[in-house]
Amino acid sequence: MVPGIQHSLFLYLVLSCFHPSQAAQGCLNRQKVLTAIRQMQQFLRGQESRFTDGIRNMKAKLSALQVSVSKLTADQPSVTLCPSLEAPNHGKKFGSRYRMDHEVHFVCQPGYQLIGSSTRVCQPDGSWTGENANCTEMNECVSNPCQNGGICVDAVNQYTCSCPNSWTGRHCHYPVQTAPVAVEWSASALSDLSFSRKPRCAKVERTQHCSCDAGFHMSVISEDSVCQDVNECEVFQLGGLARLCMHTCVNIPGSYRCTCPPAYKLHNDGRSCDDIDECATLQHNCTREETCINTGGGFQCVNPQCPEPHGNVSYVKTSPFQCERHPCPMNSKSCHHAAKTISFHYLSLPSKLKPPVTLFRMATAAAPGRPGPDSLRFGIAGGSNQGQFVVQRSDRQTGELILVQSLNGPCIVEVDVDMSEYLDRTFQAKHMSKVTLFISANGF
Repeated sequence: MVPGIQHSLFLYLVLSCFHPSQAAQGCLNRQKVLTAIRQMQQFLRGQESRFTDGIRNMKAKLSALQVSVSKLTADQPSVTLCPSLEAPNHGKKFGSRYRMDHEVHFVCQPGYQLIGSSTRVCQPDGSWTGENANCTEMNECVSNPCQNGGICVDAVNQYTCSCPNSWTGRHCHYPVQTAPVAVEWSASALSDLSFSRKPRCAKVERTQHCSCDAGFHMSVISEDSVCQDVNECEVFQLGGLARLCMHTCVNIPGSYRCTCPPAYKLHNDGRSCDDIDECATLQHNCTREETCINTGGGFQCVNPQCPEPHGNVSYVKTSPFQCERHPCPMNSKSCHHAAKTISFHYLSLPSKLKPPVTLFRMATAAAPGRPGPDSLRFGIAGGSNQGQFVVQRSDRQTGELILVQSLNGPCIVEVDVDMSEYLDRTFQAKHMSKVTLFISANGF
């Protein structure tokens, strides 16, 4: 019998002899009871000593393990850092984090082109991928901007056109007004009474004073004078002054008026153009299955579809603008690395928008009761014009899609942005955002 159990049973028998309900016969005498009690006390002291020694040994082993782990951690670098990168002359840098897997992007100012890598990634060995980025001046005259025989002269970040005598304007696209031919005042000078008219004259102390209505100027023809219309549209544009109209300026006798392109209406200020929202005013022809997206000067009917099934990957449409992946088989690595969600986004932008412009943000949030990712990676996965965009992290849980090159409309541009989630450097899931930009033909 095990000693502990034997002593416990013996103690039970001794105590039972002193219970009033038990018979005295068969019980041990007093001397044997005292001997048994002393044996039990020695047994317990031995058990206590062995238990204390075990605790002491366990504490010593834990302390040694703690020292070992601390030393191992101190010998290893905690975070891999890459050298600092500077923005190139005449350019900009996007991204200020230099840890492993972080990206830095470079773009050049208008009039300069990028030589080197537009995107560099911090590698585990502390070096950057790609080559140093530099911005070199572009020859603005390559596109032949001067019209009607004008000669282009390239300068720093700009150009000028040397125009023939009969043309003027920034691109030599306006004819020079010639002086009026000397004619008799009669009908030939006033052939178009709306744009030229006889001045108002009065004699004051034998001197004749003449004046013109507002919007007309005095022009001398022989010995007489004529009031000719001032072409405000041309005067303001040629003089490099502020534009009178947002879109088109139409000269009228003594004044001007502004017009807007189709699908726009003239604002109350008489010069600005407001887009007509065909979707809100139900002036569209989209079907019930389609969604109307208002664009600058029109609208688009969209009905995004989920990708076709391939292999073990298939999707179901959970809302008009989102698809979710069906559960993956446990052993299908390709399925787990496919996008878990695909969302569709549509943006309307004016033409020649001045970059950089933040267009779109991606973020993540953990489900209730589940730990969220401790690291995110963003990238451009595809699209029609990838070179016009960069993706950078704005904070720990958010990434931004930024337009870095101007887009000339009208056109439709697509770009796919993916966001990968990691926990303890282990891939968890990927989400895809398919962004479609409708670029207007106008700059407003």
